[in-house]
Amino acid sequence: MTTTELALSNPRGWLRSPSYDLTLIIGVAVLALASGGLAVAQPALFPVLLFLDLWLLGYHHVVSTFTRLAFDRESFTTHRFLVLGLPILVLGAVLGAVAVFGGWILSTTYLYWQWFHYTRQSYGIERVYRRRAGGSVPGAERPTRWLLYAVPLWGILYRSYQSPETFLGIELKTLPVAGWMVAASGALAAALTLWWLSQWVRSLSRGEAVQGHSLFLLSHLLIFTVGYVVIADLNHGWLVANVWHNAQYILFVWHFNASRFKKGIEPKARLLSALSQRRNWPWYFLTCLGLSTVAYFGLDQVLVVLKSRSTLPLFLIAYQTINFHHYVVDGLIWKVRKKPIRKTLGLEAGTP
Repeated sequence: MTTTELALSNPRGWLRSPSYDLTLIIGVAVLALASGGLAVAQPALFPVLLFLDLWLLGYHHVVSTFTRLAFDRESFTTHRFLVLGLPILVLGAVLGAVAVFGGWILSTTYLYWQWFHYTRQSYGIERVYRRRAGGSVPGAERPTRWLLYAVPLWGILYRSYQSPETFLGIELKTLPVAGWMVAASGALAAALTLWWLSQWVRSLSRGEAVQGHSLFLLSHLLIFTVGYVVIADLNHGWLVANVWHNAQYILFVWHFNASRFKKGIEPKARLLSALSQRRNWPWYFLTCLGLSTVAYFGLDQVLVVLKSRSTLPLFLIAYQTINFHHYVVDGLIWKVRKKPIRKTLGLEAGTP
């Protein structure tokens, strides 16, 4: 299937179907914004919202990564080092950083690395939507790419300029940023946003269909603006971005696995292929949620026992080791330029 044929057969550039894509784009964005809005309106509810986000989405989304790494023999063999070796290296780096700098280095690294991680995930999904539309989307590719990074850049510069002393209750140190840098990045983000909106309106005036790519890009701009700029409190704004990222990731990984096993159950990956059948989606999500619940709450119990015997911030070390490992792994396994990824997602010539 050529690029032109793909665009004609899929004029809205959906990844899967209207119901799935609208859930991925609009449903997830509404959930994220509602979570942040509730935290702003009722700050006392933030601990509850944080707990629900971590339990139902955050832990779940980390386990989703392991459906790519270790749920079948072929995947585990391919990614053996990422599953067994890399965690040890990341733990060593985390322990070394804490020994040299103290606990604040983990919260600071997390703030900036998770911002980059969220941006890159969104950029990757934008690439997939662009390819699914055959490249026929509003706005030239290069300035659209600048826009994808400009708004998040404005957001993280603004958070740095605010220079909050804590993040999620942990000491935080931010990079020194002057007010003019925030203003300049905001002006660039606004100019690029207005340019892209003009391109989108022009396409609509020509009678072109509203595409998944355009809706996704709008959600990207909205979430990063609200999460990093509009909401004054760092924690409440982070909740918006975190809920959006986690829920988006869970749904996208399910789509990848369902596409990988769309021909039916495979004997060499019986468990994952069975769970990934479209009719079994409730069991897929419940299985991942069950595994994440057992793993993380079990880890909590171990850390509670060890806490009394150590002066190290064990909870911070353990959870940031998991987060940083996840960031490294995602940066390696989700590159759309890799042929197997493109083929599974229907981005290769000859795939539906």
